[in-house]
Amino acid sequence: MIPYFQFTSIPLGPINIQVWGLLVALGLLVGTLVSAGRARQQGIDSKLIWDGAFWALLAAFIGARIFHVLFYDFGHYLANPIDAINPAEPGFSVIGGFIGASLTVIYWIYKHKQPFLKFADAAIFGLPFGLAIGRIGCFLIHDHPGIACASNPLCVIYPDGVARHDHGLYLSILGAITAATFLVLGRKHRPAGFFLALYIIIYSVVRFFLDFYRAIDATYFHLTPTQWLLIPLAAIGIWLMVKTKLRLSRASSQTSS
Repeated sequence: MIPYFQFTSIPLGPINIQVWGLLVALGLLVGTLVSAGRARQQGIDSKLIWDGAFWALLAAFIGARIFHVLFYDFGHYLANPIDAINPAEPGFSVIGGFIGASLTVIYWIYKHKQPFLKFADAAIFGLPFGLAIGRIGCFLIHDHPGIACASNPLCVIYPDGVARHDHGLYLSILGAITAATFLVLGRKHRPAGFFLALYIIIYSVVRFFLDFYRAIDATYFHLTPTQWLLIPLAAIGIWLMVKTKLRLSRASSQTSS
């Protein structure tokens, strides 16, 4: 098991650099670099990725906040509405961020008249790289403690002596594994929409089960708000993958005939 340690800030003279924010920023930079590189390989102007990333990031933070306020601690924000718009207050939902960023990317694709699935594949390609790095920040500050566990070597022994699952660590590992999978599968030509569908499926299914290990979370009929949203999201990913495979099969049959 992993001994507990916490790394929250880096003192730099009179300034304290927040480790979580630093790693999130680094993850965003690396993820965008990877997506821009993938875009160039696919014949897409990488400048569109860089410019779109700014607006997607802004929308992600807004979406993450709105989703958290509405579904995770609505009572508190109803009583303290100013906290909802106070950036110093904690409380951001990744799935809400995904919604905000996704809507922005969809708008960006249509605004610049890009091939939807091809552009979406390039944009999503760098996401697991960014999450692998950014979620290390969550692990280092331990802001997502999980339920107690017995013998899992990845569990963290918290200061109270209880070994717990750590959501930040698990999601960082998920990002790293997905990124490695993308690198391997990306060596060969894949039909447009393949990586978008694959990421949606992997993240939705794994995250759905990981949320059962969270210690403190809002639930509705025994599922978290994120889990409820992941169910239709996984269905969309599977549908998109099936459509992608069918298009590839039709193209292959037309070529052979």
